[in-house]
Amino acid sequence: MTRSRIDYGNMMHRAMQGLIADVLCQVRDNGLPGEHHFFITFDTRDEGVEMADWLRDRYPEEMTIVIQHWFDNLTIDDEGFTITLNFGNSPEPMRIPFDSLRTFVDPTVEFGLRFETQDDDEDDEEDGEDIDDTEDDIADEDAPKGSGEVVSLDKWRK
Repeated sequence: MTRSRIDYGNMMHRAMQGLIADVLCQVRDNGLPGEHHFFITFDTRDEGVEMADWLRDRYPEEMTIVIQHWFDNLTIDDEGFTITLNFGNSPEPMRIPFDSLRTFVDPTVEFGLRFETQDDDEDDEEDGEDIDDTEDDIADEDAPKGSGEVVSLDKWRK
């Protein structure tokens, strides 16, 4: 089947993943500048997520990690990143695919991204339904509706 429209939602999704990869590469190479730190929420059910069993048991659907004071072994590739984080004085390595990301927030500069699940969008397209991912907390109610990601800073403002 040939697509009759440009898939802006998927293109934006990939671009935002690339932005996060670039930020993580800078952190890997130079450390976290100033007071920057990140809250990253991801879907622990994603098949590419690698984490300790006890963490998966504690966070069976979704987990938010903080990259701030102590982290080690940060590596980034086209599909995701690996990092070792400290959980109660227990270093735990993790593998987080970019496709499993739900949010990326740097509260220091009031920057945040939220990724809509692409599976839901694909299911809607296969069923022939129109996609309308309108969110309650969209910063601009006149923003275009569709399958693209919503970038809303309001919930992270002080």
